[in-house]
Parts: sequence; C-alpha cells; structure tokens
Amino acid sequence: MMQRLIAYLDSIKARDPAPRSRWEILLYPGVHALALHRVAHALYRAELFFLARLVNHFARFLTAIDIHPGATIGRNFFIDHGFTVIGETVDIGDNVTIYQCVTLGGTSPDNGVAGKRHPTLLDNVIIGSGAQVIGPITVGAGARVGANAVVTRDVIPGAVMIGIPARATMVEGGKSDKAFVPYGTPCSEIFDPETQKVELLRCEIVALRKRLDALLADHEDLRDRA
Repeated sequence: MMQRLIAYLDSIKARDPAPRSRWEILLYPGVHALALHRVAHALYRAELFFLARLVNHFARFLTAIDIHPGATIGRNFFIDHGFTVIGETVDIGDNVTIYQCVTLGGTSPDNGVAGKRHPTLLDNVIIGSGAQVIGPITVGAGARVGANAVVTRDVIPGAVMIGIPARATMVEGGKSDKAFVPYGTPCSEIFDPETQKVELLRCEIVALRKRLDALLADHEDLRDRA
C-alpha cells in the first residue's frame, strides 16, 4: 500500500515541477479528491448510493472538485489545481492529467435512459485548463486537448486538439511526444495561458507550413518523374 502511494506521488512530481517533496503533494486538492472518490466509488458499486453521494459532496466542499461516484478512474490520475467536474459514466485510463476548470460532461438523454453519456479518456491523455470534453466520445491514448478547447467528437490516439469546436493540429494522429507537455499544448517551451489565443494561432501557422512543405515536396517528386 505504501509503495503504491509513493509511486503515485512520484508520478505527480514527474508532471509538476512545483512541489519540493512528496509531503507537499499530499496537500494537493486533486490528491484528496481522488482518495475520497475511491471511497465513494466503492460505496457506489456496493449500491450504497446515498453514502456515496455524501462522500462525493464532502469531497466537493473540501476540494472544489466534483467527481461523480460512478466515474471509473485508473492509476496515477492527476488533477492539477481543481475546479473540475467529472460525470457519472466517465471512464479514465492510467496516467491521465487534467488541469483546472475542466468539464468531462455528458449529453442529456431524450429517451430517459441514462446509458453511457460521458467521455472515455484512454491512457496518458492530457486535458488543458478550461477544456470541455462532452458526450460519449473516446479520447485516444496519448492525445492532448489544449486549453479552452471544446471536444464533441472522438479523438484519435496521439492527436493534439485545439479550438471550438476542437480540431487536430500540430501532431499527427498515432504520434506522441515522449516528454510530458504541460497544459496539453506543445507549440513552444514556454506556454502562458494568458496569451493562449496567439499561441494557438502560431500552432496553426506551423501546421500549415508543414502541410505546404509536404505538398511542394510531392509536386517536386511528380515533376522529376515526368
């Protein structure tokens, strides 16, 4: 048990350069919210729904993070800062990172049947601050969602999503950087959320240049063959 806790705290330290020790990480609201969610989820699975909700409401009061007791969460999940909402049928894989003010929300079923109405996040996904991931969609392994993006469709593995509605940019699907990318936006080494609109435009310019270079290369190949 202690080894698992240490491994979890170390996984957070690898993604957040701020803490000087594991003791600091134990004070993080995201750590408290996840620990209380484990309790609430166990009660939920035992069909002790009122007690599960009671733990959920206490966790929300304590941390400003609202995780429905029914949500399924894998290993090494990290919520940085907080003010996050995670719905009932959310499925989260291993080593997923979520920044502040994120919503993993659901659709309102017209037929009155609950079903799967919230997103599924596979392993190593990063969700940037203020992003909204809505509906029973799947965010592929290693994908990144940039700050304030709104995702309503499936995301292929390794993609980087930006904008409203979100679209893939910069990194092609199936490819993923080995290094951890804070806020899910890889365009520069220094990313300031205050200037994210300029940063996102720069991302698009870089992506367009890459596409243009590829088209010119193809054109040159065709001309050489002719």
